[in-house]
Amino acid sequence: MCGRYSLLCIDDLGNRFRVNDPAIGFKSHFNIAPSTEQPVVVHGDGNALVPMRWGLIPSWAKDPAIGHRMINARAETLPEKPAFRPLLKNRRCLVPASGFFEWKKDGAQKIPYYFFLKDAPLFAFAGLYDAWTSPGGLVIRSYTIITTGPNGLVGQVHNRMPAILLRENEERWVGQQPIAPADLTSLLAPCPVDAMAMHRVSGRVNTPVNDTPDIIEPVG
Repeated sequence: MCGRYSLLCIDDLGNRFRVNDPAIGFKSHFNIAPSTEQPVVVHGDGNALVPMRWGLIPSWAKDPAIGHRMINARAETLPEKPAFRPLLKNRRCLVPASGFFEWKKDGAQKIPYYFFLKDAPLFAFAGLYDAWTSPGGLVIRSYTIITTGPNGLVGQVHNRMPAILLRENEERWVGQQPIAPADLTSLLAPCPVDAMAMHRVSGRVNTPVNDTPDIIEPVG
């Protein structure tokens, strides 16, 4: 799964993701946790950056707490799941990121590692989004991050990883044209291992309120 990630706003998000009218006010976060609101790229009249809550709340849900259980969606079963199948048609999104964390079991310990792309300070996870309306009329827009099997690097630590889109596939994923189920396998394949790097990080990442640059720095 992917339970934490980072987004470093060291480049212009609008230019990187071809947003015609980019939202302002986004700042770097080094320890993004579920249930927080983060920028997501969706397609309408051009691309737009929209703040959404991490943890998908389907439009048909009776209780928004379901979002706590839907921070990730498995690529292999997207066409089968009632919560995700309809969103594949026209509610695909890009989740801007700079890296993500996974934990390796070592006896009774869980050791955190940070994974990132060697030559890309910003990239995109493949995601899906929806909008839920409360009985009182409050609209909550939310998203889930798609996961896939690990590449050789991530596999040393965990058995899943977020689906990082190749840059040339981002516009296809976020666009309005339908994607055939047969194409999902290639679009959501594990990121090439030689494009990635990792290092061990401090256990401070385990506490979501710790959101400072040292969270992603190597230790040990």
